[in-house]
Amino acid sequence: MRFDEIAEGDTAPAVTHTLTRTDLVRYAGASGDFNPMHHDEVKAKEAGQPSVFGHGMLSMGIVGRALTDWVGPGALRRYKVRFKAQTWPGDELTTRVVVTGKREQDGECLVDLECALVNGDGDEVVVGSATAAVER
Repeated sequence: MRFDEIAEGDTAPAVTHTLTRTDLVRYAGASGDFNPMHHDEVKAKEAGQPSVFGHGMLSMGIVGRALTDWVGPGALRRYKVRFKAQTWPGDELTTRVVVTGKREQDGECLVDLECALVNGDGDEVVVGSATAAVER
């Protein structure tokens, strides 16, 4: 990605991922987050949930992958998200990343991005923004 080749409204290639129970167990092991709501069906139902649900940070990571796949590793200068809804095993999750601005600051060519993770119903489950430094 080069600064002069990017325009407001450009979009990154979407990343699509179908969330599985295996993803939840693997993420729990990798992150150390063993909250039973993410892996124990009985405890999740006892707590009033219809099933186990995904870790918010796992959802953030899927969006982060879409960002770094597009701008390159080490290019992100800022990345923040807000969790809007839970994700469930079987959800097909798709990223959306859109260029919202370009600027030069402190000697870097910066691209501002709006990002989201959307479920199969079209509902945003994560929304956020990021800034990446790209080559001139």
